[in-house]
Amino acid sequence: MKNIWLFIYYAFAQHLPMQPLPGFRLYYKIRLALVKRIIHRCGKNVVVKNKCYFGDGSRLSVGDYSQLGQNARIAGKVSIGSYVMMGPDVVMMAVTHDISDTSKPMIDPSHPSLEKPITIGNNVWIGTRVIILPGVTIGDNTVIGSGAVVTKSFSGNSIIGGVPAKFIKTKQ
Repeated sequence: MKNIWLFIYYAFAQHLPMQPLPGFRLYYKIRLALVKRIIHRCGKNVVVKNKCYFGDGSRLSVGDYSQLGQNARIAGKVSIGSYVMMGPDVVMMAVTHDISDTSKPMIDPSHPSLEKPITIGNNVWIGTRVIILPGVTIGDNTVIGSGAVVTKSFSGNSIIGGVPAKFIKTKQ
């Protein structure tokens, strides 16, 4: 049954428009109804913006009142807390290639991949086009500036940004 929900989401629902177009609230409800049947855990009142991609959703958890941003790309084991706001084009990649075995070409399908979970705390704002790499944990009440590439974990109440992302200041 899950494959049917995945098909409906990717073939149809992910393309429904967002605000301010008429009917956007209905489109959000349609996407949410499907996503609740697809992902591992989906909290209440989650907003799924259009063109969000999360594979088969089996390793994605999203807390209450959070958003999956427009055109987001989420892969691997990712846990998103409650009240998380996400701008467009965010990428969260919890999977990567194991580059230690040099005897096989990287493109070889038998080449192992590594998965290091990503954890996003509560009340986090992830700006437009942020990239979060494997193994990163973002603490509660953190703001990630647009365009940041987050390669390491940050504690809560932080404002971070840059390439690679660096601590800018404590959120008051």
